[in-house]
Amino acid sequence: MWNIARELNTIDPRRVGLLGGTFDPLHLGHLQIAQDALEMRGLDEVCLIPCAGPPHKQTARIAPGEQRLAMIEAAIADDPRLSVSLVELERGGTSYTVDTVRGLQADAPGIEFFFVIGADTLFELYSWKDIDKLLEMLTFVVVARPGFDTRGLSAERLRLGQDQFEILARSIIVGHETDISSTEVRMRIAEGLSVRYLVPDRVADYIAEHGLYRSM
Repeated sequence: MWNIARELNTIDPRRVGLLGGTFDPLHLGHLQIAQDALEMRGLDEVCLIPCAGPPHKQTARIAPGEQRLAMIEAAIADDPRLSVSLVELERGGTSYTVDTVRGLQADAPGIEFFFVIGADTLFELYSWKDIDKLLEMLTFVVVARPGFDTRGLSAERLRLGQDQFEILARSIIVGHETDISSTEVRMRIAEGLSVRYLVPDRVADYIAEHGLYRSM
């Protein structure tokens, strides 16, 4: 079983955000979401969790886990508020958030976990494995961009139950304006365009050194 005390940087943290994703590659939008969650929810730390096999991208070609992990480690090396977990990479197979959270809570019962997502992910939650149980297991932090119209949200639109919708609606915070996607980063690299100001410099250096994403 994964030893959370070994991988989290903060000594005996009480409030830890979990930010999962493919991170193919990690970009500045991911880091901004982490910082907004840290500051607006008073978290001690945010732990990034790269998935092994994303359930919603079964046919997608993604960079090997060790390379995605290396880019994350390079990007957060100087920020003690951020850490990275190998829990899903080491487990392998399809990564389901409910299984990851259940394992982390069993490993570290003294830590209060929060699950951090971007507001766009709200529209995918209905398809997540055991989303009803996941919403009961920990508190969500939903980071929305400025101008995000919460009036347009409803249980019907999210395809969730009313109780689930109300839990998520209370979890929304308004973060910074950041419109970057990993897809855009990969496409720009394949087209020979710069990704400066889209990814951390260390990530850009790693991508160039290893020739990642040159073909799509």
